[in-house]
Amino acid sequence: MSRRGATGIHHRSTVARAHERLWTGGEYQWRRDGSPHLFNPETVFKLQHATRERRYDIFREYTKMVDDQAAELKTLRGMFTLRTGTRKPVPLDEVEPVSAIVKRFSTGAMSYGSISKEAHETLAIAMNRLGGKSNTGEGGEDTDRLLDPERRSAIKQVASGRFGVTSLYLTEADDIQIKLAQGAKPGEGGQLPPQKVYPWVARTRGGTPGVGLISPPPHHDIYSIEDLKQLIFDLKRANPEARIHTKLVSQSGIGAVSAGVAKALSDVILVSGHDGGTGASPMNSLKHAGTPWELGLAETQQTLMLNGMRDRVVVQVDGQLKTGRDVIIGALLGAEEFGFATAPLVVSGCIMMRVCHLDTCPVGVATQNPVLRERFTGKPEFVVNFMEFIAEEVREILAELGFRSIDEIVGRAELIEANAALQHWKAEGLDLSPVLEGPAFPASEPRRSRRTQDHELEKHFDVQLIDIAKPALLNGEPVVVELPIANTERAVGTMLGHQVTSRHGAAGLPSGTIDVTLHGTAGQSLGAFLPSGIVLRLEGDANDYVGKGLSGGDISIRPARGSAIAPHENVIAGNVIGYGATSGTMFLSGVVGERFLVRNSGATAVVEGVGDHALEYMTGGVAVILGSTGRNLGAGMSGGVAYIHSLDSAKINAQSLGSGELRLEPLDRADLEVLRSLIVAHVERTASPLGSDILARFDETAGQFTKVLPRDYAAVRSMREEAVAEGIDPDGDIVWNRILEVTGG
Repeated sequence: MSRRGATGIHHRSTVARAHERLWTGGEYQWRRDGSPHLFNPETVFKLQHATRERRYDIFREYTKMVDDQAAELKTLRGMFTLRTGTRKPVPLDEVEPVSAIVKRFSTGAMSYGSISKEAHETLAIAMNRLGGKSNTGEGGEDTDRLLDPERRSAIKQVASGRFGVTSLYLTEADDIQIKLAQGAKPGEGGQLPPQKVYPWVARTRGGTPGVGLISPPPHHDIYSIEDLKQLIFDLKRANPEARIHTKLVSQSGIGAVSAGVAKALSDVILVSGHDGGTGASPMNSLKHAGTPWELGLAETQQTLMLNGMRDRVVVQVDGQLKTGRDVIIGALLGAEEFGFATAPLVVSGCIMMRVCHLDTCPVGVATQNPVLRERFTGKPEFVVNFMEFIAEEVREILAELGFRSIDEIVGRAELIEANAALQHWKAEGLDLSPVLEGPAFPASEPRRSRRTQDHELEKHFDVQLIDIAKPALLNGEPVVVELPIANTERAVGTMLGHQVTSRHGAAGLPSGTIDVTLHGTAGQSLGAFLPSGIVLRLEGDANDYVGKGLSGGDISIRPARGSAIAPHENVIAGNVIGYGATSGTMFLSGVVGERFLVRNSGATAVVEGVGDHALEYMTGGVAVILGSTGRNLGAGMSGGVAYIHSLDSAKINAQSLGSGELRLEPLDRADLEVLRSLIVAHVERTASPLGSDILARFDETAGQFTKVLPRDYAAVRSMREEAVAEGIDPDGDIVWNRILEVTGG
């Protein structure tokens, strides 16, 4: 059957005609003769008109069009009806006010660079006015905005790319959200194409202008639920006052994952629908990789209740929420907080062109282009109107159901009639009741959050460090500390770092103000998110994730004094060292494991040997490897430079090398100066025998080093340096156009 025949629009012969064009439309772009969409010209117009003129009557027309979808069944919740007759309705004035309901709302994550500065700030200003929260998305936040209480986003996202995740970024968060999955594109990883990496985007993200950025599909520090628990632990110490979120995509089995996440001490669990997004990523296998949030949320709620953990977490839901009815259904299935992303963008001017990745947005929403951004017409007031209208609808439905607050209906799935649309051909034979209702629970079993997680912050190693370091924290006086350490002590230095950042800002303290020497074996995440002003010296060895998210701090590791081992022949620290580091230095006398300096964007590190996948997705900074490397070095490396002794070119990522993306070069005079100074510092800090030997024969050994350099990074850097020498603005249009010619953006 042809496409039109299948949709019931028009029946045609089944004979294929090679000369005919394919039917227009589909799931992504609305077309007059294509598939039905919830956001179509009529609903988009009514929503924009209603929120711009503050016309609640027109808003009700919009929500009726969205809610009344039984004829097409575009969403699972389109099958549902609400059981309004079970309780006596209550007067509307007895229902909790709009001002209380909107505090449960947040805007969804849209990464820095994907949408315009104007669009992002409009959402943030609106949510801050309401007492709700906006979300940075991946990529960090400009410092001037980060520190502005009006324009900041309260939720700071930590995703796989770790772009812009610094100690300051985490310290200035109300919520820290771990993006385990991408909602609309589960498992795909995100991408910011070259033409959207403008100079200001590159600066905040720690990338190179005109060079595309990739968020790898996995987090490199999460390969198990235990690893996730460790990241939650690290982030909680980077800001003990912030709630830690974990964002999961709705899919079969999400319940078990949610229970694990609650047990791992996440404060919030976000169930994200499979069908979110406006099309900011090029089309690939984005759809149908997950399940509708209605199913995932029901499974999450039931599993948490079965395991007696529902009262210790807040459950959020997001994914194409558009109406007050959507919020009510979310609450009945177990959510207490609600995220909106696409709808607020539409309110701000988005017309769903679905070409966000091209940087051609005609209304200034999904673009960084300064000319197109001038067309942006959104105002925070419009988004405020939208959120208040949604809350007003929620109040009306609550009154009709016979309840006075959202708290009373959380998890009351029995108020949903799930199979009302079963006569529809899409729903033929489908019985959702067992999935949505689940097992019977006693009335006493908590259905919503009632207590906070116990993170045991008072037991952390840093409590004593903070106490000893008070003169430095309060008055900037130098402090020297020397303590033993055991491998049960994790994320040492992180909570101290938070204190430095919260008191002294992004610059931290002068280098070496707090000088800490530790003796023994450190646990995971030593010096995670360590800011400037703290020196961590470890004499012994360490586990995984040393210097994760390093933010200006200084870390050195060497074998214990008196040890007879040859450092360069022994492992001194574990895997994923320096992941997501943004600035600072590391000197490691010994060999480390896999994925060394993955996603480093600005730190400098010296090490004496690495495992597989070193320098993966690196976008900046300097790496010096004095010993052997593992396989697949430099995969996805788009910036920074590495100096490697006796490099075996067969160990370089074959694709990057074959395409010319990575260049292998001898060191020039400037490189040799940098290399020598770093090895000198390495020997001073760690007493490295290998480093001393190389320095003693430097004229001879210098020729054994190879420089690994990304082609586009090198080209852009030299182009910007030439522009400065010529007196041309390196961030201006002239240079930008030259850059795009070179990088193919």
